[in-house]
Amino acid sequence: MQSMNPLAEQLNETLQKENPHIFAMLSKLGRDLYFPKEGILSQSAEAKAKAKKFNATIGIAIENGEPMHLKLIQDTLSSYKPKDLYEYAPPAGKPELRSAWRAKMIKENPAVEAKGFGNPIVTNALTHGLSIVADLFADSGDAVVIPDKNWENYELTFGVRRGAEMVEYPLYNEEMQFNSEGFRQALLAQKDKGKAIVVLNFPNNPTGYTPGPKEGAEIAAAIVDAANEGVNVVAVTDDAYFGLFFEDSMQESLFSQLADVHPRVLAVKIDGATKEEYVWGFRVGFITYASNSQAALAALEQKTLGIIRATISSGPHPSQTFVLHALQSSQFDDQKAQKYAVMKGRANCVKDLLDSGRYDGAWTYYPFNSGYFMCLKLTEASAEAVRSRLLDPYGIGTIALGEHDLRVAFSCIEEENLEELFDTIHQAVQDVLAD
Repeated sequence: MQSMNPLAEQLNETLQKENPHIFAMLSKLGRDLYFPKEGILSQSAEAKAKAKKFNATIGIAIENGEPMHLKLIQDTLSSYKPKDLYEYAPPAGKPELRSAWRAKMIKENPAVEAKGFGNPIVTNALTHGLSIVADLFADSGDAVVIPDKNWENYELTFGVRRGAEMVEYPLYNEEMQFNSEGFRQALLAQKDKGKAIVVLNFPNNPTGYTPGPKEGAEIAAAIVDAANEGVNVVAVTDDAYFGLFFEDSMQESLFSQLADVHPRVLAVKIDGATKEEYVWGFRVGFITYASNSQAALAALEQKTLGIIRATISSGPHPSQTFVLHALQSSQFDDQKAQKYAVMKGRANCVKDLLDSGRYDGAWTYYPFNSGYFMCLKLTEASAEAVRSRLLDPYGIGTIALGEHDLRVAFSCIEEENLEELFDTIHQAVQDVLAD
């Protein structure tokens, strides 16, 4: 049997000393993880600082004092220096980008500034961040608590890859608000296991729903209740659609409330430029840990870097440079506000259409107030039948979820086309029922 690396042992000892509950949350893989101190990357970093004459360490090519590159590529990226495009980014990400994202996080979540939390670590977008959480904390049979309306990739990331058990609770209660009590009961049911991973995805995919401030406080209270009952909770906020809050919902990430809520709770924020800055293909995300112990944060970062080194080595440098450039621009806030107004206009238009009465009897809809999506609850028709009917003959794509739920991404439909879209969905429902 292979013995544990001394660096991993050292990180584990740090976590046991700083917060034994966090150590207990780690999966077997999480306990084994470390970032090599004596490897190529650390030696190359030392050489970069000291080798002023020749640096023959890392596997890139240099020409004329800068990273070698093809002119035809650089011509399309001429606004940027080759050193900000072609070199490997550090495994934790471009340092300036990490600092800029942390400043943005505080600006948009003022309550978090007083809390202890680490420097965001760059991930290859949000799925990668969730995968890191799964590797670090999920073992076979561990509970992952999610609502019944969820992104199906959670099942692959936590269930299929890591063997965790998906524990679902109804997202909405009878008043069609967030089901705080159902969430609380699902968490307390993990008392015998002594551990739970909670994924809180607001604005929610697929429903476009974000709880109000009262429900947000209830979510935090439920997590504290479970912690008081001896459950170690990895509380993950999947903030993919953060900032797209169109009504009186929570306006900050729950990460702010969960950051120091209980010694048995580890808050982890997964977010990124992907949806927030409309750069889906750039694949730039972040993972951020909360703790009042700098030593614990450093240990978690080292283990995270171990995963990154062992899987992707480091994220793409050009897209990190592009995102940093945007964050540093004086035009950033104005241009984001313009796009927010477009998205809010589409959401409001959808709500006006659905509340007009013209579709009564065909469906109701789940409450939505944020994000990219909304979900229809078809009264009689099969969601899959309607989805298929919309494709042929109407040429319209939607997503069928379960027996009667149909997800519509209003984010990708121009406002002037929304009326035709929902009228056609209504027609497809009539077609299916007539058949």
